Amino acid sequence: MRRIASLKKVLIAAAVVVALIVAIRLLPIREWLHVFHLYVQGLGPAGYVLYAAVYAVSVVFLVPASLLTLGAGAIFGVVAGSIVVTIGATLGATIAFVLAKTILRDRVEAWTASKPKLRAIDTAIRHEGTKLMLLMRVSGFPPFTWINYVLGLTGVRLLPYVLTTMFGILPGVIAFTYAGAAGAAAVRGEGNRVTLIVTAAGAVLVSLYVARIATQAIRRAGV
Repeated sequence: MRRIASLKKVLIAAAVVVALIVAIRLLPIREWLHVFHLYVQGLGPAGYVLYAAVYAVSVVFLVPASLLTLGAGAIFGVVAGSIVVTIGATLGATIAFVLAKTILRDRVEAWTASKPKLRAIDTAIRHEGTKLMLLMRVSGFPPFTWINYVLGLTGVRLLPYVLTTMFGILPGVIAFTYAGAAGAAAVRGEGNRVTLIVTAAGAVLVSLYVARIATQAIRRAGV
């Protein structure tokens, strides 16, 4: 089973690389990036705010935001892109958490009622606390978007939730923004394309390896 899980993660990383290569060759990404970059530059600081807001809304509405993470790296670069994504993802996760504790509580409870694995999260968090939440964020398991709502049903306090979210997602955010930045550089013809794609794949693989270790720790905790 472990070999199968490892193989799956390698295949995911390979799929990301293939998607980047296909996108570079088949889509007018150079033009899109140029247009969007000009648009963001024209907005000034508001461009960063807009991107983070769109990211937050995507998280609230359970939209997988991996492409937005890659896009942030392509548009803003690794450092600025990572900051924008971290702020947007943390903001969206916090909104979902608060909604689950308040006006959407009944809906989320009904959704999780028939899912014993989700109910096990509350029990595990009572024993492991912020350590388990941090591992969840690092691993991406359970999936980031809907675990925000599930955690809203637990006794987790807001400040530990926000901090573990912000710091826990950093490894994955940096890896995928780097991949996006490398892809954009390859499109613009900056540096060696093969080297850029290989290093981007390496960053994603390292992120997945760290996530695998965190996932194993989560399962040992009973989730």
